[in-house]
Amino acid sequence: MNGSWMIFIPVIAPFLAGFVLSQLRFEERRKREIYCTISVGVNTLLSLLMISLFRGEYVTLVRFTEKLSFSLRIDGFGAVFGTMVALLWFVTTIYAFEYMKHEGRENIFFSFFLMSYGVVMGIAFSANLMTLYIFYEMLTLFTFPLVIHAMGARDRHAGKLYLVYSMLGAALAFMGLIFVHQYGYSLDFTPGGVLNLELIGEKTELLQLIFVMTFFGFGVKAAVFPFWKWLPGASVAPTPVTALLHAVAVVKSGVFAVGRSIYFIFGSSFLAGTWAQDVTMLFAAITIVMGSAMALATPHFKRRLAYSTISNLSYILFAFTLMSPAGFVAGTLHMLAHAVIKITLFFCAGAVLYKTSREFIWQLDGMGRKMPIVFGCFTICSLGLMGVPPLAGFSSKWAIGVAAAACDSPMAIVGTAALIISALLTACYLFAVILRAYFPLNGFDYNSLAKVKDPNWLMTVPLVVLTGASLVLAAGMSPLSQWLATVAAGL
Repeated sequence: MNGSWMIFIPVIAPFLAGFVLSQLRFEERRKREIYCTISVGVNTLLSLLMISLFRGEYVTLVRFTEKLSFSLRIDGFGAVFGTMVALLWFVTTIYAFEYMKHEGRENIFFSFFLMSYGVVMGIAFSANLMTLYIFYEMLTLFTFPLVIHAMGARDRHAGKLYLVYSMLGAALAFMGLIFVHQYGYSLDFTPGGVLNLELIGEKTELLQLIFVMTFFGFGVKAAVFPFWKWLPGASVAPTPVTALLHAVAVVKSGVFAVGRSIYFIFGSSFLAGTWAQDVTMLFAAITIVMGSAMALATPHFKRRLAYSTISNLSYILFAFTLMSPAGFVAGTLHMLAHAVIKITLFFCAGAVLYKTSREFIWQLDGMGRKMPIVFGCFTICSLGLMGVPPLAGFSSKWAIGVAAAACDSPMAIVGTAALIISALLTACYLFAVILRAYFPLNGFDYNSLAKVKDPNWLMTVPLVVLTGASLVLAAGMSPLSQWLATVAAGL
């Protein structure tokens, strides 16, 4: 044994920690916080250690047939996704300790919170399509209790939408699994794809249709049009949940699975220049504009950020559907930039809700002066999401534009136009928040905000750390892009 079996530890450990927590009854909140901090912190360190030590190692836990197995492996793409998840999950845990004080049922919340961590790490470390699909299904089951945590009517409705859409997506993705099993050399993620073109023969059109179904199946969790309605509804969940759902765990698992499908299963050479590419690019472009337009039209603070997420997820999908190494690199860069930036923006909105119970943008007048840390972080990250140079969002969006310009497809032009329109709308819907917070109307009575202030360090430290991380990421975009180019070399 070469120790590769240890890759399984960061996947199973959070399940065990979450189960143990569900059986415990902490008399003091502090003890539960210590337990969760140690559990998440140790798993984050283990995840980073596995990524560092066992890159490229393959471990099979269960083999069903020659092609079907439950296996784990850490390649370059999985390492990027896994590192992102591991670091952001720990920061979210610290933030959640303070926020969840007024939500109640903390024991059950943190139990599923821990177990969901293991599921997402399983997605990151999956070695083949079957393993990815199993964890993808599990993600719905373990995040569903987090969505409906408050158990109110709105929460139950949001949970119902989440389940219905997720089950539909899983059914479509399952069709992809079946056909790849039939017409592929294997189900293992292989740069360039696994399809057996001789076996496919005259069924090329059929396999392209199966790819489109797989794209929309995994794309449900990425909220691609027309399967986007579940995501704004899920914003009723506690902010630590919506931040993870909309920035890291669920939605990024969706775009990650789409990237796997294009570049490691079907193969970009099989898809490039086909009607399947045009259809997926078109729907990504539609979602980019639609999400931004809905964000501008929505007065609810968290919902505005949710619609913004819908738009930015399709930035990533559009980049991936360019079917080129440059598109893969650009999409991965934006996956990282958006995760760090958007989780910070959601944390800012959650801090406002926690301290003031204010949910709408028209209620934010003058709060920039009263909550300087929260709105300072919000402003910096908003500029990053807008794509203001030299921030991280600019670098990733620029990379998408360059990759689109190099793509020989009319739909690339449509997508580029969508990016430009979305950039203008993004500036409008985020500046609307910033201007209200810092420049209220003349005669505004600041006495009405006499009791408003920044939350304590459990919420402000994660905000500052994440904002700093977005700046560090911006500075490191060039070397990161070069490293990702080596990962994409065989695609």
